[in-house]
Order: sequence, then C-alpha cells, then structure tokens
Amino acid sequence: MASGIRGSVARGLGEDLEQPSELQDDSSSLGSDSELSGPSPYRQADRYGFIGGSSAEPGPGQPPADLIRQREMKWVEMTSHWEKTMSRRYKKVKIQCRKGIPSALRARCWPLLCGAHVCQENSPGTYQELALAPGDPQWMETIGRDLHRQFPLHEMFVSPQGHGQQGLLQVLKAYTLYRPEQGYCQAQGPVAAVLLMHLPPEEAFWCLVQICEVYLPGYYGPHMEAVQLDAQVFAALLRRLLPRAHKHLQQVGVGPLLYLPEWFLCLFARSLPFPTVLRVWDAFLSEGVKVLFRVGLTLVRLALGTTEQRLACPGLLETLGALRTISPAQLQEEVFMSQVHNVALSERDLQREIRAQLGQLPTSAPGPPPRPQARLAGAPAIFEAQQLAGAQGGSKPGPPVPRIVVQPPEEPRVPRRKPQTRGKTFHGLLARARGPPLEGSPRPHRSSTSFLDTRF
Repeated sequence: MASGIRGSVARGLGEDLEQPSELQDDSSSLGSDSELSGPSPYRQADRYGFIGGSSAEPGPGQPPADLIRQREMKWVEMTSHWEKTMSRRYKKVKIQCRKGIPSALRARCWPLLCGAHVCQENSPGTYQELALAPGDPQWMETIGRDLHRQFPLHEMFVSPQGHGQQGLLQVLKAYTLYRPEQGYCQAQGPVAAVLLMHLPPEEAFWCLVQICEVYLPGYYGPHMEAVQLDAQVFAALLRRLLPRAHKHLQQVGVGPLLYLPEWFLCLFARSLPFPTVLRVWDAFLSEGVKVLFRVGLTLVRLALGTTEQRLACPGLLETLGALRTISPAQLQEEVFMSQVHNVALSERDLQREIRAQLGQLPTSAPGPPPRPQARLAGAPAIFEAQQLAGAQGGSKPGPPVPRIVVQPPEEPRVPRRKPQTRGKTFHGLLARARGPPLEGSPRPHRSSTSFLDTRF
C-alpha cells in the first residue's frame, strides 16, 4: 500500500501534473521548463518571483495598501511579545492568520507559529553540522534528480547552480541526516522550496522538521501510515458532508488515495495558485491539519458539487481531470479561503472521525500503526508543549529560586468585656468569678444582710 502511495505521489510530482496552457493559471505554483525559453516579455517575474506570472499587481479582492500596513503593525506588535500573545490572545492570532499574514512578515511569523524558533534556539549549530556533513549517496542521487522539478518557473530555482536549488539540496540532505530512519520523501521537495522562498536555509530546515514531525507525523516516512489513515478519514467526511460527490467518486472508482496524497503531502503547493497556497499555509500553521481537510472538501465541492459537473465526468479520468482543472477564478485567495473557513468541520469532529477510522484499520496491516495522538493541533498546542518541555528541564538550569513560606493567620482574640455590675452585689460577682467550690464541706456563706446588720 505504501509503495502504491509513493507511486501516485511520484506521478503527481512529475510531468503528469502539468496542466494544458489554456487551463493553467499564470500565478499557479505549477510550471514547465520549456516555458522559460519563451519570448522576453514573459520572463518578467511577478511579486512572488514567478517568471511570466500574472501577480505583478494586486488582483481582485486584494486589501488596499493602508489596510495591509495596519495588519503589518498588528503582527509586529504581536510578535514582539510572542509568549504573552500566545498565552492570552491566541484568538487574535487565529483571526489574523485567517485574514492572511502580510508578505513582508511571513519570514518572521511562520517560525514562531510552528515553533521552529524554539527548536533552533535549543539546538545551536545543528544545521551547520548537518549541512557540512556528507549525505547518504542513495538519498543524494534521488534529491538531485528532483531539484529541477521544484517550481522551475520561479527565479530562485531556474539555475541548477543558483542559490535556490543549492539551498534546497542542503535542506533536504540535512533532514535525511537528521532523521535517517525516515530518509527522503519526494513530496518534501515542494514544501522545502516554499519555505526557502521566505526563509534562510537554517530556519527553513527547522520549519520542515516541525511540519514533518509535529503537524504531519507519519506522512513522510517509508510506510506513510498516517496518509492511509487520513485518506479513510477524508472519505468518511465526504460521505457525511458531500454525499452526492462521494457517491459519484465511488461509482467511477476514484478513491481518496488517487488524489489526496498529492494535496496533503505537498500542502497544496502544486495544486493551487501560489497566493492561495500562502493563505492556506498561514491557516495551516495556525490551526493544524484541520485546514487541509477543509481545503480538500472545498476542492471536491467546487469540482463535483453540482449535477451538471458530475454528469460531465462519466469516468475515472474525467473525474480526476475535474479535480485538477478547477477554474482559477474560483481559486482566488479571498473567495476560496472564505469558503474554506466556512466548512462545517471542527477539531472535535475531526478527532472523533479519526478515532472511528483508527478502530476500523486491520490489525495485520504492514508497517507501524498510525499514531494520530502524536499530531498536535496547530500553534497553540505546539506552544503549550514547548512551554511544558522548557518547564520540565528543557532549558538550562538557573539559580535556585528562594522558597517562600506563608504562615497561616493567627486566630483573632476575643476582646475582654467589662463586667456589668449594676444591680448586682459584690459577693455574687466574686462567687461567679471564682468558679465552682472546692470538694469537701461547703463553706458557709455570709450574706450581705448579716454583714450590714453587724453591730460594733
């Protein structure tokens, strides 16, 4: 099963994914090497760095410049006090991520959201050692064959000797040395390339580590066990939320493993226009894998949501083509992301379905069983885990903290009241003050009358 998934991923990451020119959006993350030799007017890079792209100017639905400046100031303020922000104001972070992180601040915000900055601080010099070490020849050959496939229309990755392809080679090699038991997965190439478009190699490496081990554990290993589990979960969610589309996919024989690995493993980096990819990543690093399921459900609805669309796809190839050729106007970032966030799928619903599908997996399946409990639900869970690890000894021990002892308060003393002597004799008060008489013969009491009647 894992080899079948790897085969579908390899086909998806190769030339099979390249759409016809009349169906491909210029600002998409897809592309081909032959387009680089086109006429000179098409070699101008857009604002994201893609040669010949159509994103040189803000498209429809883009916020005005003054609104972008306001959002930038909000992010600068939040990231300046990140621990306080995550502890008390994560809801604001979540809202701002859904609106889209400003392009000028993604390099600052992505490592904070995924916790890569903490990993880098706790492991100083680790990436430098991995980058200088010789890599495994097996993985180095495979990585070298894939370098030219990663965004060939982006100015960073045009030249084989440029800093883009060389930095990508170092980051992927470092991960194979960092986790030799997992090695290299072809889908890690697009993910690392997007990170390198925004981050230096060291920060991109630690972000890749967090994505592979915290956000999507079990995705990029040799067995890809978590991909198989999430494919069953996605099919169950389709059955509940989009029953007609799910029935059509079953009738034509399109299972989730035919299209879902390409989407989830690459974080939609090769399936959506690049501005929309960045918005998906903003939400994914904030809220976790739930965003990937929401995006996938939205794509299926856009491709097969109406009766006319399903009738136009009578077979397997037509259905897969419909999933890959959604109109670029429907994938525009503001329009698309508003639909994504309106999908009726909460974190609780997702975890319930994961538990249900986990119980239905055959016990005799090859490879290790999936461990969905190792996957953290976005930035707040990662922040809490790192704070807990630091409190339990992850950071260097400091000076001993003085112990503060709090004494319990003393019981309040009852104030002594002055005895009331009005209308009472002196001997009566004296008798009550002395208490009960001693044992033995009673002492004769001389009344006040005999005392007054005494004659001298």
